[in-house]
Amino acid sequence: MGIHVSVKNATLGATLKMDLAPNETVYDIIESAAEFWKKDPRAYVIRKGKSLLSASDTIMEANIMNDDVLEILPDPEGG
Repeated sequence: MGIHVSVKNATLGATLKMDLAPNETVYDIIESAAEFWKKDPRAYVIRKGKSLLSASDTIMEANIMNDDVLEILPDPEGG
């Protein structure tokens, strides 16, 4: 069963809907969103609420749930 999320681009204000598998990683989200917006995935991070998510965590490890709104933003430490 897929996990449906919205990924908001913090820079553009645009939102992308995604269906995720529990074994996908946070980096998979970054790669897909970056490809959609034609950006370099190495320069971005994902935030859920006030927490930055580890790129290597799976969707399950990051506690991403159905209908969550995630935010993709430029890596504050540089990418």
